[in-house]
Amino acid sequence: MTKSNDKPKTNNLAENTLRPKQLADFHGQKVIKNNLAVLIEAAQKRKDPVDHILFYGPPGLGKTTLANVIASEMGVSIRITSGPAIERAGDLAVILTNLQAGDILFIDEIHRLNKVVEETLYPAMEDFALDIVVGKGPAARTLRLDLPKFTIIGATTRIGAIASPLRDRFGAVYRLQFYTESEIENIISRSAAIMNLSIEKPACQLLAARSRKTPRIANRLLRRIRDFAEIDNNGVISDKILDKALGILEIDEYGLDHSDRTYLKIICEKYQGGPVGIETIAATMVEDSESIEGVIEPFLMQLGLIKRTKQGRQATDKAFAYLGLPKLS
Repeated sequence: MTKSNDKPKTNNLAENTLRPKQLADFHGQKVIKNNLAVLIEAAQKRKDPVDHILFYGPPGLGKTTLANVIASEMGVSIRITSGPAIERAGDLAVILTNLQAGDILFIDEIHRLNKVVEETLYPAMEDFALDIVVGKGPAARTLRLDLPKFTIIGATTRIGAIASPLRDRFGAVYRLQFYTESEIENIISRSAAIMNLSIEKPACQLLAARSRKTPRIANRLLRRIRDFAEIDNNGVISDKILDKALGILEIDEYGLDHSDRTYLKIICEKYQGGPVGIETIAATMVEDSESIEGVIEPFLMQLGLIKRTKQGRQATDKAFAYLGLPKLS
């Protein structure tokens, strides 16, 4: 049973600390952690900022957390924004000119930067300079402002949507992988201790198996199951309580939820297994296609339930078996 005796009762402050602050506390992504440890130590010895870093992979695997860990390890401040939030080059200029030497600028969904902002970012990343156009027409002139040395950490779920000139300016590019069940168990145990929760070992294993190999989902489910445990079992999360809670939350033994099953039923039942285009699926589900591509599809592909083809999405025999439907002839 995992339990922390020296933690305060769970509150908003405690839940905000679920993100690890040091590399040593970050479970999973071993190869990336080892590379980052070298990158950070070398930068500290040179007394330079770490090189620009790009993280990519499905949502919930720790891209934002790793950016915060790097800032903590380097002892610098981090400014967090997103691609859609930086609408104009002037917005980027304000952010960059307010950075201090060594600071980190984390840009989530960096693939959604507009072209003008992206081109303004090039000299900032490469030369630590900002080119500003003053005036209009024939009288317009360009000023170059020097910037302190800083680090940009980008995160994206769609690396193919990032223009090559931007992607090539990152000195380190890392793909985050789905976690193993044992790694998810370690994350759940750590989170339970921080939240002052008791979780039995079988329940921890069961929750890890249903967390889609994703830390964000594991922590979200842990919070929801805590509510059931507090009402029905004096706050102790047992496998019986966990199974009951996940049943009510409509999460099955594979970690699939109602949206996943709806997606599979649309392809298998409505479109005879496909192939069918993503926009058609999105319209049928009344869901955003980007959400389907970024949230639903990656894990279904990991399970071998669907595959992407040039003609569209196609269900596998395994998907038909999962739904209890006869295989296609």
